[in-house]
Amino acid sequence: MPPDAPARPSDAGAWATAQALARATPPGRNRYVDFLRAFSIFVVVVGHWLMAAPAIDRGELTLSDMLSIAPWTQWLTWAFQVMPLFFIVGGYSNAVSWESARRAGRPYGQWLGARLRRLVAPLIPLVMLWGGIGAIAHQLGVSPELIQLGSQVALIPTWFLAVYVMVVVAAPGTHWLWRRYGIASFWGLFLGAVAVDFAGFFGGLPWLRWVNYAFVWLGVHHLGYVWHAGWMAGPRRALTWSAGGLALLFGLVFAAGYPLAMLTVPGEEVSNSRPPTLALLALGIFHGGLVLALEAPARRWLEGLRPWAATVLVNGTIMTLYLWHVTAMVMLVAIAQLLGGVGLGLEPGGATWWLSRPAWIGACAVLLLGFMAMFGRLEAGARTGTDAGLPAWQAVAGAVGICAGIPTLAIGGVWTASEIGIRVWPILLVLLGASLVVAPPAQRRGPAAGA
Repeated sequence: MPPDAPARPSDAGAWATAQALARATPPGRNRYVDFLRAFSIFVVVVGHWLMAAPAIDRGELTLSDMLSIAPWTQWLTWAFQVMPLFFIVGGYSNAVSWESARRAGRPYGQWLGARLRRLVAPLIPLVMLWGGIGAIAHQLGVSPELIQLGSQVALIPTWFLAVYVMVVVAAPGTHWLWRRYGIASFWGLFLGAVAVDFAGFFGGLPWLRWVNYAFVWLGVHHLGYVWHAGWMAGPRRALTWSAGGLALLFGLVFAAGYPLAMLTVPGEEVSNSRPPTLALLALGIFHGGLVLALEAPARRWLEGLRPWAATVLVNGTIMTLYLWHVTAMVMLVAIAQLLGGVGLGLEPGGATWWLSRPAWIGACAVLLLGFMAMFGRLEAGARTGTDAGLPAWQAVAGAVGICAGIPTLAIGGVWTASEIGIRVWPILLVLLGASLVVAPPAQRRGPAAGA
């Protein structure tokens, strides 16, 4: 996240503002944390755009993906599924932020409110937009299948937010476990994931696998504490962790029968990501060790003004970029269809289709930049505005509301069979939860908290 500074996005151009913030960065800041946050989200965005395979087949629009069409692309998910890396970065950042809050005597509610506002501010216009599109499209007679599919695809990125918000809510507790038990606290979460997978896959308790949303993602987040405490310091240690994660990943896939893809493949019975499996935790260890082996030269490179200012610029609206990137893609498909199916007649996976991907990604990026120009200020305001100063109950209640509503929208979209044609309660839960966090009844001036 960009360092605190008096400059605001409205005071100058985006690049000039980023340079001003970059120059004001405290000397002790670990810039590699911010770079990896931006890098991981960039890879996720490009991966989603590359994986999508919309096409018009016999006059009908289909929204498929390359993981199903070309199974060899499932190997690419070992590189493009970098959401565990984002959680590792979050663990490091939350450790720094919570330790700072404890030293300053800031209460849990104040700390949590500041962290959550930065996450959920861009969610509000996204949910409102798709709720409005769904309702209007229903009244205009658009097919329910199209409304449901389009909104469901666009809202898929919000699943991550539901998980990460609860990880942040629990961060002071998991950080206490780290302070109390050290590296043993990570291995406890690791063994919990092992036990859940074993019971789910081999013990006749498949429903128990959903518990690994806690063990796996808290374990990946805990790797950020491992990093912050120096357990991965230096290339030798980092690469040892990475090699161990890669060896475990190979063993799980090729000996234990885990799926090859690190993302959910439509039509396949078992997924490594929904619910998460031990393989996803192994992938996080592999990626974490690999990138941390490069930390020293990367931090020297980020001392330069240009790379660091670019990192600050991206991080300033990182959640807007992430949450809106699939909506940009869905809108591009809609525009292409309105223009007679331009670009949608290519056979997914063919040579011409692959050659067209740079133009496809570029068009998605242009639309995404438009959404970021419209809605990025909400996120920037959440970062540079007043301290939330929330009561703990209000921050937690807001988080629970958000996380109760998001899964329904991410799995099924906004459409439902009713007079108005949209799922009212999940949308209201998300908006109410976000309003508790973003628009508290009382705010007070103060420095923005966190790393």
